[in-house]
Amino acid sequence: MATLADVARAAGVSKATASRALTRPEMVTEATREKVRAAADRLGFQPNRSARALTTGRTGLIGLIVPTLANPFFSPLVLGAQRAAEEADAHLLISVSEADADREAALAARLGEQADGVVMVAPVGTDAALREHARQRPLILVDRRVGRLPAVVLDAEEGATRLADHLLELGHRDLAYVSGPPGSWSDTRRRAALAERAAAAGARLHVLGPLPPTFDAGIAAADRLPADATAVLVYNSYLTLGLLHGLRAAGRRVPDDLSVAAGDDLTAFAVTDPPVTALSFPVEEAGATAVRRLLDLCGGTGARTTTRLAPRLEVRASTGVPGRR
Repeated sequence: MATLADVARAAGVSKATASRALTRPEMVTEATREKVRAAADRLGFQPNRSARALTTGRTGLIGLIVPTLANPFFSPLVLGAQRAAEEADAHLLISVSEADADREAALAARLGEQADGVVMVAPVGTDAALREHARQRPLILVDRRVGRLPAVVLDAEEGATRLADHLLELGHRDLAYVSGPPGSWSDTRRRAALAERAAAAGARLHVLGPLPPTFDAGIAAADRLPADATAVLVYNSYLTLGLLHGLRAAGRRVPDDLSVAAGDDLTAFAVTDPPVTALSFPVEEAGATAVRRLLDLCGGTGARTTTRLAPRLEVRASTGVPGRR
């Protein structure tokens, strides 16, 4: 395994200069920096992270807290975060909070002792708890906004508005919303956006829930839909799949009897029967953006702003004009 001395010899510089080029690059000229990096790459040299931490005060470790790994929403997000970390020669430490506020707080404290900063995805803690975490360490929130704390948000409000507009343009005036889990920041904003759009159009909105975002909850929701509703918007993919199963079991046809639209596109909705109209969110981009912004914060150059990522509406055969039954 190549050592720092090997890199210094190959680059034609002293060991001290090679160390500065790799750990404090601003202290050497660009020509020297490039020469040392080229030698390190050629020899396959990996800097010792403990030594780098002593020199720079940074470990190169990034904490990532997610509520679960069972939900397909989080897989592309973790992938995007990992790729962004690798691009910066950082390592990702992933922890699962199980959507428990106390566990989330404990994980944030533990990761804060090891990592340069923490990305918290859809955190369930209170605003006060999240502000305290941010005072202790660099922090980026994902899919949650708390005052001026830096965040990356998948724009659920805009997405809900697009879904509502699509159904209203088709002529629906009696809508149902199968909502998400209790306390969900994103779900609260979707409800508000849907209610505002329905009221502006003189339409009715029935809200079912809050509900756990699961297949079984979707099946149960099929029996609770208002008889007058001609279209239903659903919080996520799992609920939508369960709802479709429940509607089929009850002999209700989609979209002839009821139009169905999903709040995310994380299941193979393009090949379901019928294919489901859904919102496609840039989830992988959200993970990558959060890590890049956190690294900027750790380096003292990050902005305390919110990055909003808009969804794309995928219109498919599950939505149509009302009155076809």
